[in-house]
Amino acid sequence: MHARGRLGALGEELAAAHLQRLGFRVLARNVRTREGEIDLIAFDGCTLVFAEVKAARAAGGGCRREPVPLEWLQPRQRLRIRRLARAWLADTAGERPRATEVRFDAVGVLVDAGGRLVALEHLEGAW
Repeated sequence: MHARGRLGALGEELAAAHLQRLGFRVLARNVRTREGEIDLIAFDGCTLVFAEVKAARAAGGGCRREPVPLEWLQPRQRLRIRRLARAWLADTAGERPRATEVRFDAVGVLVDAGGRLVALEHLEGAW
């Protein structure tokens, strides 16, 4: 796996751990459909969350501005993640939870050069 892929996987792992601390059970990761990929799907007994994860490495000092991963969210991602969620919910191959609420979240993860968490921003209802 290349460096960008490792960073993305680490970001998703840290985002999944964060959701679990909030009481969610991660149902699926990196779900691929014809439309693309959903990073995380989680459920807490009431709310089903489809989460987009953005990860970056911290600037490490100096004059460089610290990256803000959630700034990379694009308006077109709203439509894509909704299509992906609809496809996942319509798929009859697996059991789907009965949720009273469906939410589309974004999680921004910032790690240092050693892969340690520097900052995590969780935007509930991002779309």
